[in-house]
Amino acid sequence: MAFAEYSNFDGLGLAQLVKKKKVKPIELVEAAIERIERHNPRLNAVIFRDYDGARARAKTKLFGAFAGVPMLLKDILGFKKGWPNRDGSRFVPAVPHGHDSTLVVRYEAAGLIPVGRTNVPEFGAVPLTECKLYGPAHNPWKLEHSTGGSSGGSAAAVAAGIVPFAHANDGGGSIRIPASACGLVGLKPTRGRNPLGPMFGDLMGGLVAEHVVSRTVRDTAAVLDATAGPEPGDPYAAPPPPSSYLKAIAKKPEKLRIAFATKGFGGNAFDPEVVKAVEETAKLCKKLGHAVEEGMPKITAEQLTFSFMQIWAAGMTSLVDFYSSVTGKQLQAGDIEGLNFALYQFGKTITASKYQAAWAALQGAARAVGRWHEHHDVWLTPVLARPPIKIGSVNLEATDIMAGFAPIIDYIPFTALQNATGQPAISLPLHWSASGLPIGVQFVGRLGEEHLLLQLAAQIEKAQPWSKKHPPIWG
Repeated sequence: MAFAEYSNFDGLGLAQLVKKKKVKPIELVEAAIERIERHNPRLNAVIFRDYDGARARAKTKLFGAFAGVPMLLKDILGFKKGWPNRDGSRFVPAVPHGHDSTLVVRYEAAGLIPVGRTNVPEFGAVPLTECKLYGPAHNPWKLEHSTGGSSGGSAAAVAAGIVPFAHANDGGGSIRIPASACGLVGLKPTRGRNPLGPMFGDLMGGLVAEHVVSRTVRDTAAVLDATAGPEPGDPYAAPPPPSSYLKAIAKKPEKLRIAFATKGFGGNAFDPEVVKAVEETAKLCKKLGHAVEEGMPKITAEQLTFSFMQIWAAGMTSLVDFYSSVTGKQLQAGDIEGLNFALYQFGKTITASKYQAAWAALQGAARAVGRWHEHHDVWLTPVLARPPIKIGSVNLEATDIMAGFAPIIDYIPFTALQNATGQPAISLPLHWSASGLPIGVQFVGRLGEEHLLLQLAAQIEKAQPWSKKHPPIWG
């Protein structure tokens, strides 16, 4: 039986229908499959399907907060036994993975049903989902525009109502950027909040964080309840969480001290529509009873950018060398995209001394930001410097690293900082451009204070709901 109203429910809503026996898990899986088949030819969001596996799981006895709810896994991390994981690269063979990641084990323990994998940029290196292996993902709000990245396929699928939420990860903004571009909720948790096991303790020194993109604050909170917590052997753990993030958002936040930014670290200007989005959000926060003023931490953008690039390049070089070792294939120019090959070559020049110096610079920035947050509970910023750009706007075959990344760095002025500091940050879909493109705003909290961000997000969602706003490709 078709379930026409499927897309009108978030994940918790669908799970409640299953619990009350109003629908069966197999009906939800079939609804997701039907939407993939109908929407994906235009979106190119889903690049691998396991319909038979999802149908089989839907017919088993399922338990947990999301029992029977379908979801999608990103083609970076989120390993599932028997599924290939190619990092969006032609250099990586389509070999079935040998085991589940800890995150996927926890998803399935919560009753979730993975249906397939989503599109990504090659190695997740840029905030645009336009890899050569799969082709570009298209934004359901305007097909010629970018979904953002690197969780762009996940964001397009969720925004179009294919699934209520999808796996995502964030090494420099890769949850928050596509959430902003596609009109979704995107929380990057505190460093160490979600595990990367069993293969990894951390990635790139802790830059990478796992979670989801979703349409509601409560789904974001409930999924974090299902996945958060260390596992044996982790190199570190996040500060202790509340008993439940979902229960925490039922409580109204105390009066918060919120600072907002309308310019970049170097004083560079943003698109007027983006500035307006931040200013209107600041007014809304003030109306909700919070203390609001303009302000930002004092750090040097240039040093932050170069140090971050060194660590990112070294991490990608290590990943490519790993694939070379397991496949026995030596990387050649043309095996990966031009900008990534330049990044790989740059990574080869990063000595251990340079790597340590880069982290020392980022940790110095983290100290400065931490001191600033002693006087500010939350920092409000744009996610993107302008509304989502058109597909093909950035030359991903550029061989000059700084020239190639310059427009990208200008496009994402703040998100990488929270990966360096380890702080939680959330993008909320509060504004749209005159042309109908989403403009997300970011709230940054102190280390370990996802609950505070989620409380504020829930308060804002109630005051200025976005649930009725859908893209042309929907449901």
